[in-house]
Parts: sequence; structure tokens; C-alpha cells
Amino acid sequence: MANIKYYSGKKIPLEMHKVRIVQKLRLLPIEERLDAITKAGNNTFLLNNRDVFLDMLTDSGVNAMSDQQEAAMMIADDSYAGSETFVRFESKLKEIFGMDYVLPFHQGRACENILSQVFVGEGQIVPMNYHFTTTKAHININGGRVEEIIIDAGLEVTSNHSFKGNMDPEKLKKIVHEHGREKIAFVRMEAGTNLVGGQPFSMQNLRDIRQVCDAHQLILVMDASLLSDNLHFIKTKEEACQHLSIREITRQMADLCDIIYFSARKLGCARGGGMCIRTPELYGTMKELIPLYEGFLTYGGMSVREIEAITVGLEETMDEDIIDQGPQFIEYMVNELDKRGIPVVTPPGGLGCHIDAKCFVDHIPQTEYPAGALASALYLISGIRGMERGTISEQREEDGTEVLANMELLRLALPRRVFTMSQIEYAIDRLSWLYEHRKLVRGLVFTEEPQILRFFFGKLRPVSDWQQKLCQQFKKDFGDSL
Repeated sequence: MANIKYYSGKKIPLEMHKVRIVQKLRLLPIEERLDAITKAGNNTFLLNNRDVFLDMLTDSGVNAMSDQQEAAMMIADDSYAGSETFVRFESKLKEIFGMDYVLPFHQGRACENILSQVFVGEGQIVPMNYHFTTTKAHININGGRVEEIIIDAGLEVTSNHSFKGNMDPEKLKKIVHEHGREKIAFVRMEAGTNLVGGQPFSMQNLRDIRQVCDAHQLILVMDASLLSDNLHFIKTKEEACQHLSIREITRQMADLCDIIYFSARKLGCARGGGMCIRTPELYGTMKELIPLYEGFLTYGGMSVREIEAITVGLEETMDEDIIDQGPQFIEYMVNELDKRGIPVVTPPGGLGCHIDAKCFVDHIPQTEYPAGALASALYLISGIRGMERGTISEQREEDGTEVLANMELLRLALPRRVFTMSQIEYAIDRLSWLYEHRKLVRGLVFTEEPQILRFFFGKLRPVSDWQQKLCQQFKKDFGDSL
């Protein structure tokens, strides 16, 4: 990682790239933003992008590609079967992860579908450091259930623990002892726990979990979608790994796993996905489902142009100066908000800046979805689209009981190489204003509630006229400013 200090003593991330293609943005007046969020049912997923100023909904499929990725797309071989593009993709994955078998997928949740169909049976358990929404849904649909065994510090919003995404090995041993090895479908480690602040796990923790898996003949699966951030944190925070290159850290992590899958919409900065498999037995159980659900074995539902871009993007992930830009921007934003007393998840993780909505709007009960309300309020006063990562992102029990999330977070994703520092400063400024007027924000209630993945499609309404009052306060303080 480039070591660059400012003479002034300021700590500001310095991008190790230049911008050569720009996309025009527009910031609507607040009255139009109110109309847009109302039509979207107070669900930021349902906003039209033309009504969004800064899109911090996700880093999935919206990272900026490099010039080398764009160039690679021009040499794609579009053969249906036996494509040279796939050969390059397969070779790169084998080189980086050291596994002999590769399957292509159109994105990460497609990997989860096949994994769950093949390995999860009725009543089986998948222990993991923490769930992701689609992962849990696939496991549940196939009759299994998730056991979250993240370390206790992982659910502490404010902490100085460097690896809050660690899995607790003793809890894993306890699950195996209580239920028996045959009840464990596989063990899943998510590299960068998405729903609890993008927090990483350590190399040592992965070794500890591998030991437990070996002792009980369990399959260890790593979701590597957010691997690039996790690599950065291992390199910079785990003393035993600081002398290793990113490529060496990656290989050591891979050597501890039986299966690695990823969404290339995150890892690789393109649009697709893949799975690396250690043994022919595991490979054989899954490959026959690829043509059924994804496409032929040498394209897997992806455009060959995207496959070429992923191949280059995976190689670029081995470059420390490329993968550290995201975490550095996130760290800057988190630290600046923390200085202003705004509740954020600490230490800064990967993926984005996470606002603690349970504390930010502590007057809103969880049953009225504080993280969703905060996402709606932030869009209203700034045009910034974030994502609710709280109770709306859970789903009800079969009897209709609401499942309250461990954390109520507003995630402000920072896609790689997309935003400028002035745009980050704008987001900090608007959050600071909103925090001063947080008592104006009230809750939401569902008007349309799907049974599965309701955070994608559901619509809500405010419990009162609080949005109009927030607009009035904004106009009073900002006048004609957008």
C-alpha cells in the first residue's frame, strides 16, 4: 500500500487512480424528492435512479471498472461452448485460489441456490458467522435453517475489535455436539459480514474454524463476495500476515476452504459470479445443475464480455493500491461522522459506512422500522439513496411474529472508484443536519408486504406527517438550496 503523508497533517484518502469517464448527476428539489420517495413506498429499492443524486444503495454491480477491464471486453470469444474467454477466466481462478474445479454463475445468489439444493436437506443446519438475506432464504426454502455464531463483539455497534466478523469456534463445536455431524449441511464463512457493518474475519479465525471442520469432517464454504475488503483488513490489521502479499494471503485463505463462491458484482467489479471447488466429488454433485439453471458450463448465464472483465478484475484485486481505496474512503467517512457524535458502526468495516439507526432515531420502536425510516429521511433531505439493513431486511415467522434484527443499520455503500471526496463531504454534511433534527423523523408501517425478501419489493407509509415537517425544516434552514 502506498504510504503518502500530507505536510499539513491531514488524513485524507488519496486515490491511486484518475477518472476519465464521467456520468452526469442531478439533484432534485426537496419537493420532488418527497414525491419520489412517496411513490416508491418509502423503499429506496423502488426509487428510479434518475431521481437519485448519490446512489449508496449497494456496491453490487456498480463499482467502476478499470481501463484494462474495458479493453479486455473487446477480445471476448462468444462461442456457446468451449469459449477461450472461459478458459482465461478458469485459469485465473485456479491461479489465485489454487482449486482445480471452477463453475460459472450469473451472480452470487445463483451459487447459493445450487449449494443449498445440493447440500441442504430438511432439518439441516448451516452454521455461519452471520447470514446474508438471500443466503438465508435459499437455505430456508430447502428445509434448512441458519445458526449465526459470530463472536459476541460482532454484535456490538461500537467496538475496537479489529475482526468483528470472526466465527466463535466453541459455539461451532457446541452445535456439532448438540445436533451431530450429519445434521450440519456445511459451515459458511462470509468474508465481510454484510449485515453487521461489513466486518472482516481474521486468518487465524479461519484456521480455527478449519480445525473444527476437520475434526468433524465438515465442508467449509467461504462467501468471498466481499473478499477484497477482508484482504485489506488482514494485511493491515493482522500482525502475523503483514509481511505477506495480497496474493499470498488470498492463497492461504483458499487453502483452508473446500468451496469458495463469489458475486463478481462485488469481487472483480463486473457482473457475474463463480465458484471454486477443491475435489472432483464436490464438483460432480453441482456441475449438472449449471446447464439447468445458469447456462452451459463455459458461460454460466454471463455475457462473455463480462467474463473477460471479471478475469482482469480478479487480477486487479491482488493489487493493494486498488483494493484499499474503498476501505480508506469508508474509514474517512466513519471517522468524520464519529467526530460529530453521529452513531456509526466502529471500527470502520468494508462495503460502506453504517449508521446505527437504533441510536440515531432512538425514539422510533423497532416495530416501526427505524433503519427504513432513516433511509427515507436521508433521501428526502439529500437525494442520497442508502439501504435499510435492519428489521425490514428480516422476514416474519410463519405465525406472523415480527423478527427484530440484531442491529438497525442504514448502510451507505461506497462503490469502488465511484465517488469523490466532495461527494463524501456532502453526505457527511447532510447527515449532520439530519442528526440535529432527528426527533422530526418518525416510523413507517407496511402497506404492501411480500412474504420473502420483503425489503426488495415491500411498500410502506409514514405513521404521521413527519416527512412534510422535515421538508419544512429543511426549507427553513437551507432556503432555495437543493
